[in-house]
Amino acid sequence: MVGVRGRAQDRVNHGRLDPKDLYGWQAGTSPDRLTRPLVRRDGDLVECDWATAMERVVSRSRELLDERGPGSIGFYTTGQLFLEEYYTLTVLARAGIGTHHLDGNTRLCTSTAAEALKESFGCDGQPGSYDDLDHADVIALFGHNIAETQPVQWMRILDRLDGGDPPRLVCVDPRPTQVARRSAVHLAPRSGTNVALLNALLHEIIRNDRVDHDYLAAHTVGFEELASRVADCTPEWAAGICDVPAARIAEAAELLGTAERLLSTVLQGVYQSHQATAAAVQINNLHLIRGMLGRPGAGVLQMNGQPTAQNTRECGANGDLPGFRNWQNDSHVDELAKIWNVEPRTIPHYAPPTHAMQMFRYAEQGSIRMLWISGTNPAVSLPELSRIRSVLSQERLFVVVQDLFLTETAQLADVVLPAATWGEKTGTCTNADRTVHLCDRAVDPPGEARSDLDIFLDYAARMDFRDKDGGPLITWHDPESAFEAWKRCSAGRPCDYTGLGYDRLRAGSGIQWPCNEQAPDGTERLYVDGITWAHPDVCESYGKDLETGASNDVVEYRSLNPDGKAVIKAAAYLPPHEAPDEDHPFQLTTGRTLYHFHTRTKTGRAPQLNSAAPEVWVEASASDASALGLEEGDLVEVSTRRGSVQGRLRVTDIRPGLLFVPFHYGYWDTKAGHGPNGDTPARAANETTVTDWDPVSKQPLFKTAAAALRRVEHADGHPSPAPTTTASVPARADTAPATTGGPAALAAETSHDRGEEDTA
Repeated sequence: MVGVRGRAQDRVNHGRLDPKDLYGWQAGTSPDRLTRPLVRRDGDLVECDWATAMERVVSRSRELLDERGPGSIGFYTTGQLFLEEYYTLTVLARAGIGTHHLDGNTRLCTSTAAEALKESFGCDGQPGSYDDLDHADVIALFGHNIAETQPVQWMRILDRLDGGDPPRLVCVDPRPTQVARRSAVHLAPRSGTNVALLNALLHEIIRNDRVDHDYLAAHTVGFEELASRVADCTPEWAAGICDVPAARIAEAAELLGTAERLLSTVLQGVYQSHQATAAAVQINNLHLIRGMLGRPGAGVLQMNGQPTAQNTRECGANGDLPGFRNWQNDSHVDELAKIWNVEPRTIPHYAPPTHAMQMFRYAEQGSIRMLWISGTNPAVSLPELSRIRSVLSQERLFVVVQDLFLTETAQLADVVLPAATWGEKTGTCTNADRTVHLCDRAVDPPGEARSDLDIFLDYAARMDFRDKDGGPLITWHDPESAFEAWKRCSAGRPCDYTGLGYDRLRAGSGIQWPCNEQAPDGTERLYVDGITWAHPDVCESYGKDLETGASNDVVEYRSLNPDGKAVIKAAAYLPPHEAPDEDHPFQLTTGRTLYHFHTRTKTGRAPQLNSAAPEVWVEASASDASALGLEEGDLVEVSTRRGSVQGRLRVTDIRPGLLFVPFHYGYWDTKAGHGPNGDTPARAANETTVTDWDPVSKQPLFKTAAAALRRVEHADGHPSPAPTTTASVPARADTAPATTGGPAALAAETSHDRGEEDTA
C-alpha cells in the first residue's frame, strides 16, 4: 500500500479524507506488525505455527465446555471488523458455543445510541441521513466534537457556513471546540447535567407551544407525561444545576423551537456521561414533539464512534440478537433458530445478553475462564486500568487476543493471533447513517497474518460445530458467501440487505439499508410515513426504565404502545454518582483528538500523526491554572480515587472546574510495555476513570470522575504536546505551537479541500 485517496463520487465523504486516513495506513507496513501466532511458554510469548496456536485455543475451549459449560467462555470484539466477520463470530458464539457472553467495544462508544433508538422507536436504526447536513437550517450538536471525530462531516458543515444559506449551530460541549467557535449558541454545562439542560430546553419549547400536535397525535405516545415532568424545569432551574446562564438556555431553545429543518447529532459527551440513555432519549423527544423526522434536514443522528459499529449491532456481536431481533420475543428466537437450523434452546435468551463490563466482572470473579478479544485493546480503553490488568493477568483466565500488533492487551494474552487489517481483506462495512460499502482486498497481509473471517472459520471448523441435523453450523467459506448468509438472516427485518450484493456494491457509491424489493435503491431516511418497527410483535425491545435499567415485559409494552408508535419517555435529572469534594475539587473528562484513533495502535505508528500529538496532555482553564499557580507546559498530575496520570499542561478556555485528558495514550511505545512502572509514569487516562456505567445502555462513564490537580515540575521551556489546531487551542495567543505543518496544516478550520473518509 502506498497511499489513500477519497472517491469523489462517494455519497458519504465526497472524496474528502482527514489526517488519520491520509497517513494512518502507514501502520500496515510497520516493522512490528504481528506476522506469526504467539503462544505463552514458561511465562513468555513465543512464535509458533497456526496449527499449534489454534489447537491450544480449541483444546482449552473443549475443556471448559466439558467442565464448566458455555458460560465459561466469553467473546469481546470491536467496531472495526467487517460485517461478514461479526456475523460469523455471532453464529459460532451463540449457536456453536452457546454462550451468553458476547459483546463489542461498541459498548464504550455506541451502545447508548442503539439503546436510545430502541427506547424511542422500538428498534435500532438511524432515522436521519448525512445528507441532512446539507438541508438543515439549525444543526444542534450535543456532546459531539464533530470537527475532530467526524471531520469529513464537519467539512460539509463548513461549506454550509460559508455558503449563501448558512445554518445556525447550537453546540453543547464544555470545551472550546471548533464547533463551539462557529456556533450561534454555545452551552458549556457542568459535566453530568445533560438531562437537566435538555429538560429545560424541552420546557421552553413546550411552554411556547413550538409543538407539532398533529404529528404527536398520529405517531407518538407519552407526550402528556413529558409535559408534566418538565413543567417546572425552567431555564433558571437548569442554570443552577448546569452552571449555564438561563438566558443562553432560552436562546438555544428559541433556535431549536423555531427551526424549520432541525438536525441533531449526538456523541460521547452524552453517551459516556451520567444518565447517558436518558439524555439521548430527550434529544429524540425534542424531534418527536416538533415532528422533525423523515424529511430532508429534519432528523436525528445518534452517532457511532467506530467505522463498523453499526455492523456490530446489526449482526448481534454487541450483545443483541442478529437482525435487531428481540431476545424477549420467542418468535424472534424461533426465527433465528430456523435460519441457523438449531433448536431455539441452543440460543441463550433466558436473560439480557451479557454486556462487556459485566463480562470482565465475571472474569474477575472466575465464572468466565476464557476470553477471546478481537480487534480491541481493553488494557487501555476500559475504565480503572489497574483492575483490568489484574483481571487479564489471572492464571485461571485463558486470554486469546486477535490483533495487528502486540498491544498492551496482547502482552497479557496466552495466545496471540496475527490479523489482517483493511485493505488486506475483503468485506462490507456499514456506517452510522446505514450506508453499506464494499471494501475489496488490495494487498496481501504480511507474513502469516490472516483475516478475522478466516480465523473464525478455522476455529469453527476445528470445533466441528454442527446444526441440529448434523450438518456444519457455518456453511459459508469466504466473504461473499458469508454476506449472502447474512442477507438471509436480515430478510424481513429493519436492516434488510436482501437487495444488495457484492457486484452491486462495486458499481458505485454506498447504498443505505433497508434495501429490498420495496426499496430497491436503498432508503435515505427512516420514518418518512410514520413509525415502522415499534409494534409489540416486531420491535427489537420492549424498553427499559430510564432510571434503573430494568427491562419491561411485553405486557407492559403492549399496554403502553399497542399500535406501535414512537414512545416519548420523560426522565428526571439525578445528580452524578461522584461529585467533587475538598480532596478532589475538579471534574475530569476524557476524550479524543483529531490526530489519533482509540489507543494509537495504528495512528501512533504513522510519523505525521504521532508528531502532531506525540504525548498525553492535561487541559485546564486559565482561571484554574492561575489559582493553582500553574503555567502552560508544566508537568502536572491528575489524580482520582482510582489512580493518577501525568502530562504537560495546556491552558485553554475549557469551562472552569473541568479537566480534560485524551484517552489515546497507553504504554506499548514505552519501556513499561503494558502498564506504568517506576520508570514510566502513568499516562493512560483510564488509570483514573471509574468502574461505573449507564443503567440502561451499560455504557461506561468516562466524563464525571472527581479529580485533583497538582504540579510535578515546572515547564522550564518544555511546551505542552497538545495540538493548537483543535479544541486544545491555547487560551493565550502567544503560546508556542506544538503542531507545525504535516497533518496540522491539513486540519486547519479553513481548509475545505480535504476531510475524513467516514469513520462513523
